[in-house]
Amino acid sequence: MESSRFSRTLAAGAAIVAAVSLAACGGTGGSAGVDDKVIEFWDPYPQYAEGSDWHEWVVDCAPEGYTIKRQGMPQNDVLNSLTTAVKADNAPDVAVLDNPFMPTAVDSGLVTDLATAGVDVDGFDENIEGPGIVDGVQYGLAFGSNALGLYYNPEVLDSAGVDPASITDWDSLNAAIGKVVDSGAKGITFSGITGEEGVFQFLPWFWGAGGDLSEPESQAAEDAQALVSGWIRNGWAPKSATTDNQSASWDLMLTGEYGFAENGSWQAAAAREHGFGMIPIPAKDGGVAPVATGGEFATLPYHKTANAEKTEAAASVITCLTSGENLARTNETIGYLAATKTARETQVRENGLWAPWVESVEGARGRTTDVGLEYETISATLSENLQAALNS
Repeated sequence: MESSRFSRTLAAGAAIVAAVSLAACGGTGGSAGVDDKVIEFWDPYPQYAEGSDWHEWVVDCAPEGYTIKRQGMPQNDVLNSLTTAVKADNAPDVAVLDNPFMPTAVDSGLVTDLATAGVDVDGFDENIEGPGIVDGVQYGLAFGSNALGLYYNPEVLDSAGVDPASITDWDSLNAAIGKVVDSGAKGITFSGITGEEGVFQFLPWFWGAGGDLSEPESQAAEDAQALVSGWIRNGWAPKSATTDNQSASWDLMLTGEYGFAENGSWQAAAAREHGFGMIPIPAKDGGVAPVATGGEFATLPYHKTANAEKTEAAASVITCLTSGENLARTNETIGYLAATKTARETQVRENGLWAPWVESVEGARGRTTDVGLEYETISATLSENLQAALNS
């Protein structure tokens, strides 16, 4: 699932973390751990319990002579607990961090250079890996990415006389939504909630209008705000979009009453079950709008009293999850599209569900790639202005 709940407090990286104790997360890993042959592995996938495909896949990547103790926890807790653990020198051996957290983790000295530790970081897509690279050093390796798209209900569109292939820019999208509403159905759902989740959904429209994150209050931002706020003012989108998260927005689409929904590739399987289709989000004047890369980065946390042998073993776990044919399996297990063309082609060949998403993932942009820690302030500005527009 998209990992977009980005906390400004977390981004500041402060003490932040005292509220989430290490004991609460069971952290006893790292060089100060009880057993040097146990690799502590933290990830933000608490939905995958012991016995799940993901859990078993991670555990199977234990190098010879080692076992892996995996713990899933909420995204924010991973960064909070990692900060506490690094200070106490009992950090886990592998930590999987949400991609907007990478600049904070690097700036706070929580993670180390992957290549130096022996992780093979060559051959991965630059756009997906961007947030994990700071000042030319790769501190995190993304398995792959999820993405946003424009889902549609064929039954609703057929009744309204709308061909989804005709939607190529904002004007044709608005014309299609108008026809859907005129036919008696409802228009479009999206998430405009305050914070990073709403910004994540806003960015394709912002970038699709030519926006640049270095100028969050540009004409492009105003154009994108006018587009999505216009949907609410016209009655084409629900007023609840101002507070709906992506899950709530998707629940509205599942009622079968709406023609369109902006949502993520993590809903692709459910969309297929309901007979929904998907097209890439259109840019203002035509073409495919860039979406934000979603997903997480595998990192090697910093240990004051380093154990070179164990670090090498931890690095081999990341390599196991991301090398060769394993990369496709890793992404299929968590529902992402892989961060290499070869692995994506394998996924599409074995599961046609992913075919419509390839173009969006390959054209996606990292939120922090170019702006680093400044993204915290930029995201807050975008969110504040979006809320003002949606509620005007």
